[in-house]
Amino acid sequence: MQGPIWGHTNSRALNSFTQTFLAGSCSVNKWTAMLILWPCLSPIYKITNTQPEMKIYIKNMVCNRCIMAVSKVLADLDLHPVYVELGVVDLTQNELPSEKQSKLDNALLNLGFERIDDRKSRLIEKIKTTVINHIHQSGEESALNWSSLITDELHYEYNYLSNLFSSVEGITLEQYILRQKIEKVKELLTYDELTLSEIAWKLGYNSVAHLSSQFRKITGFSPSNFKKMRNISRQSLDNL
Repeated sequence: MQGPIWGHTNSRALNSFTQTFLAGSCSVNKWTAMLILWPCLSPIYKITNTQPEMKIYIKNMVCNRCIMAVSKVLADLDLHPVYVELGVVDLTQNELPSEKQSKLDNALLNLGFERIDDRKSRLIEKIKTTVINHIHQSGEESALNWSSLITDELHYEYNYLSNLFSSVEGITLEQYILRQKIEKVKELLTYDELTLSEIAWKLGYNSVAHLSSQFRKITGFSPSNFKKMRNISRQSLDNL
């Protein structure tokens, strides 16, 4: 079995450094080095040439550092993932003893994560993961056809998924997507690197006026006023 590979990077030096510390010949602590490298790496932890035996679904994984944190929990418990991605872990083990499963659940809860058992909850979490990934992680720009994208990702009819989401979460899927987009707008306004027109295009709005209207509806502020109020706190993505 080969060592862990974290997807694709665009830098030979980065690849070389990654292989060096994973091989144990680098003085940098493995988890410290991973924290440094993680923003440059694909949001997936994968071990090649290994077949998964058991799939675990985990709630509240919303970013690359979540993947790193969950990977460390698994390593600490001597569990061997084939891959770890947002919301899903594939293990080489075909079952977990109850004691180890309890330790895993406690360790995940201590970090704000939660293992999911039932099918509907897994679907809800996968919907959220899909939305968060495409808005906050993938870097995709301009408009997305959300109904087609979510249907293709989850292999269920969109109406079924939308109704399920509303019944469980208490808001519509469209409202959830809007909240995530507005939180991304807040992030980009805080960075102050793009104009409002560029932000509108990046997130698929057909005009600055449309973005501003939705932003004010959700936050109570115009985008320009929000930029002036630096002390307004951002919300955690898993709480939207």
